[in-house]
Amino acid sequence: SFFLNGERLLLKGTHRHEDHAGLAAAMTEELIVKEMEMMKEMGANFIRLGHYQQSRIVLEECDRLGLLVWEEIPWCRGGLGGETYKEQARRMLTNMITQHRNHPSVILWGLGNENDWPNDFPEFDKEAIRSFMKELHDLSHRLDDTRLTCIRRCEFCKDIVDVYSPTIWPGWYRGYYTQYKEFSKQAFDGVKRFLHVEWGGDSHAGRYDEIDYTGLDKVSKNDTLFFQNLAMKSKGNGYRSWNETYICDLIDWHLKEQETMPWLTGAAYWPFKDFSTPVRPENPVPYVNQKGVVERDLTPKEAFYVFQSYWTDKPMIHIFGHNMPVRWGKADEEKFIKVYSNCEQVELFLNGKSLGIKKRDSQDFPAAGLRWSSALVAGKNTVKAVGIKGKGKDKVTIEDEISFDYETRPFGKPSRIEVSVSEAGQEYAWIEAELRDSNGILCLDANDFVRFESVGDGKLLENLGTSTGSGKVQAYNGRAKIKLQKNNRQSVVAVKVDGLTTVFVTVR
Repeated sequence: SFFLNGERLLLKGTHRHEDHAGLAAAMTEELIVKEMEMMKEMGANFIRLGHYQQSRIVLEECDRLGLLVWEEIPWCRGGLGGETYKEQARRMLTNMITQHRNHPSVILWGLGNENDWPNDFPEFDKEAIRSFMKELHDLSHRLDDTRLTCIRRCEFCKDIVDVYSPTIWPGWYRGYYTQYKEFSKQAFDGVKRFLHVEWGGDSHAGRYDEIDYTGLDKVSKNDTLFFQNLAMKSKGNGYRSWNETYICDLIDWHLKEQETMPWLTGAAYWPFKDFSTPVRPENPVPYVNQKGVVERDLTPKEAFYVFQSYWTDKPMIHIFGHNMPVRWGKADEEKFIKVYSNCEQVELFLNGKSLGIKKRDSQDFPAAGLRWSSALVAGKNTVKAVGIKGKGKDKVTIEDEISFDYETRPFGKPSRIEVSVSEAGQEYAWIEAELRDSNGILCLDANDFVRFESVGDGKLLENLGTSTGSGKVQAYNGRAKIKLQKNNRQSVVAVKVDGLTTVFVTVR
């Protein structure tokens, strides 16, 4: 456990990369401040700056906001280089500690990440890595004997550093997310000081799933149906849909479990924001790691509000599905409606009719018991949630409302692209593509890659690395959109999907 001023404090963390839509690493001070404030707004009290030391501005914001810090040098993967490589690592560690040791937010000095990954050098010498890790550990303590050292994922070095984080990733790279507590306890028992950094999974903003929660109250960890519907790992068994529904459930499970793990120092979700990467060309947004709880331009995904519901005190309420314009199922099928909130109780209204009041219980998965089951009407549905937090003069009432269509007609495979254009202010226009079957019904499970290209005076905002700012992007529930800067002239936009007829639209 971690103690601050004599009291146990559960470290509720995330990670930060220096990267942003349209700017890459050249972030402005204003954007850095906004990003850090959003982390605090999410409820975080801890941040790992991975995998490299970061600017004075970041550390000053951590001091101001009360975000405790694990800062590390970029000895990341790849084994160990020669003497020049090692001298650079020594210099980086020395500079990081001497420059940042007077920041009260810093609690840990990180010496490396995934150093057991033989990646970049022809030789992979475990003993050489151990020897250099010990050298850096000793150097850190000579430079600052008030703070502990740490690394993430290098099992053969875990006895050298003061604090160790293994790789666990239940529900994504390993096993099921319902095994989180089991895997964590196994790792905890094998080290002198345990801190769990990096967990979570990828989600493509705007992509959802319809999950059947029937029999949820009776489910056990070994129920195969439960695993198939809720806790299947993303790699293997054909499951890799990268939807927001699955990731919210994964996060929800982790956070509820953390409340009943008194031995846990804390954990840090990987990462706060989607970020660009030179690998992963096959991702729904190519060359972007999409594990963030916000997109690369800081637009919150649904997961942001799951964290808020557990980690914050300021009253909040969020109906799941804000970016899900169409739900689907049978005409008489009951559907779950989930609400993420930190209010003591929530009342839900569907199309003006109350579905009753539910009291929040963090151990009642999913959505801390704030879920309702009801049949939806074909066509438009409106859902409103009213939350109450506090009593007497401290009582606060807050609301959230969404609308969506409910599709009861069966849909097939995409046979054509339908494109629409809508204004986005005077300077911009939205270009939206929908993949429809031979009957004209939106294919709500379609995830084909959609490509946008333009000629003329306009300019597509196509390199932002977001679900609505990429020239090539996988469809989210059968649709994809992008913004065009019109430049007061005429442009022609082509929308392409492999196997379908290309559609051209003129924008003036």
